[in-house]
Amino acid sequence: MRATTLLMRLITCCLLLSLYGVTPAAEWPQWRGPDGQGHATAKNLPTEWSETKNVKWKAPIPGHGWSSPVISGNQIWLTTATDVAATPAEKKERLKENTGGQPLIVSSSVTMHAICIDRTTGKVLHDIEILKVKNPQWIHHLNSYASPSPILEDGRLYCAFGTYGTVCLDTKSAKVVWTNDELNIMHENGPGSTPVLSGDHLIMHCDGSDAQYVAALDKNTGKLAWKTARSGKMHGNPQLKKSYATPLVVKIGGRSQVISPGADWLYSYDPASGKELWKVPYGKLGFSIVPRPVVGHGMIFMCTSYMQSELLAIRYDTDKPAIAWRFKKQVPNRPSPVLVGDEIYMVSDKGVANCLNAKTGESHWTKRLGGGYSSSPLYADGKLFFLDQDGKTTVIKPGTKYEQLAVNQLADRIMASPAAVGSALYLRTEKSLYRIEK
Repeated sequence: MRATTLLMRLITCCLLLSLYGVTPAAEWPQWRGPDGQGHATAKNLPTEWSETKNVKWKAPIPGHGWSSPVISGNQIWLTTATDVAATPAEKKERLKENTGGQPLIVSSSVTMHAICIDRTTGKVLHDIEILKVKNPQWIHHLNSYASPSPILEDGRLYCAFGTYGTVCLDTKSAKVVWTNDELNIMHENGPGSTPVLSGDHLIMHCDGSDAQYVAALDKNTGKLAWKTARSGKMHGNPQLKKSYATPLVVKIGGRSQVISPGADWLYSYDPASGKELWKVPYGKLGFSIVPRPVVGHGMIFMCTSYMQSELLAIRYDTDKPAIAWRFKKQVPNRPSPVLVGDEIYMVSDKGVANCLNAKTGESHWTKRLGGGYSSSPLYADGKLFFLDQDGKTTVIKPGTKYEQLAVNQLADRIMASPAAVGSALYLRTEKSLYRIEK
C-alpha cells in the first residue's frame, strides 16, 4: 500500500509539473546512471526474479538494439533499429572494402527509432522513426545499429547513431528538434560510443579506422561547436585505430574535464573548447575500446580492451597524470568496471569476475560466473548485478570475500546495461523491456 501511494504521488507530481511547463529532472538520464559510473540510489530492489516472479510488466520492443533505457518521470526511452538484410551478391560486393576478419552483418537499409514506454503500465507511448539509411556500413554480429544509449535532459532526448547522425527530440511533443549528420567515420563494426552532456555541449567520440577525433555539438541547435583530432601516435593498421568508448565528464582540480579513452591513449579535454589538456599512453596496444571509465581515489580506472585487455589505474591528481598500477588477468573488453568503496569489480567477456583493491590493484577474489558478458554491471541497494548474454543475472554482495546472493534467468539474451529507479530494476533483453519489482 505504501509503495502504491508513493508511486501515485510521483505520477501526480509529474503531471502537475507538466501542466505548469516544468520538466522533472531525469532519474536515470544516461548510460550507467546519474553519475555515469554504474551506481543507483534505488532501494528495496528484488534479489530474485524470473519470467513469472517479481515482474511488474514486460513490454515487447520492436526491432533490434542494445541501447540502455533512460528514465524521467513516467517516461522510459530507448532506441532500436529495423534493417533489411543485403542479398548474398550485395554482401559479397560490399565486403570487398572490409579490411578486418570479424563476423559481420550487412544490410541494404536500416531505420532508426526512438521508443517511449509508459513507466507505470509498460505500454508503448511513442514509436518515432528518426533516421533512415540506405546501404549502411556493416556491423559486427554482436553489435546493432542502435547500440549507443540516448541521453535525457530538461525535456530533450539526444539519440546518437554514430556516423548515421544524432537527433534531438522534444519528449513532450515527441517531435524532432534538430538532426546532425556531419560527423562521419568508418566504424568497421558499427556504432558503439554513447555521447555525454556538459553545459551546452553534447560531446562524442568519433574514432573510426579512417579518422579519429572528438567533437561537440551545441545541444540547443545541433550545430558543431568544436572538433579536436586525436594527437597520440597510433598503430599504422587502420583496424587498430578505431574505438567505441564513451567519455566521462568529471571535476578535476575544480574544473570539468572530459575523460576520453581512444586507441592507445587516454585523453583529457576541456568540455567548453575541446582543447586537449593532457594524455597518457597505455604503454601497449589498446583499441576497439568499449568500457566506460570510472573515477575514485584520485585515479581513473579504464580497460584497454583489445588485443589483451588490461585494467589501468591512472593517477590524475598530480602535475603529470601517469599510470599508478595495472592489472592483466581476465580484464573485460566490453563490460565496464564498477567502483564501490575501496574495491573495484569487473567481469570479463568470458564470465570471470574479479574484485580488486582500487588503491593498489591487489586481487581480493576471482570467481567464474560462466556465460558471455557485454552488459556493464550495476551497483544498487547494497548489491552488485552482473548480466550475461544468455539472460542470466548473478547478484552478489560487495566485499573482499565472494558472496553470491542469487542467480536469476530471463528468456532472452541481454546486451544492454540495466537501470534502477525507485524500487525497480529495468532490464532490456533482445526482445523486451522488463520492470522487475517486488
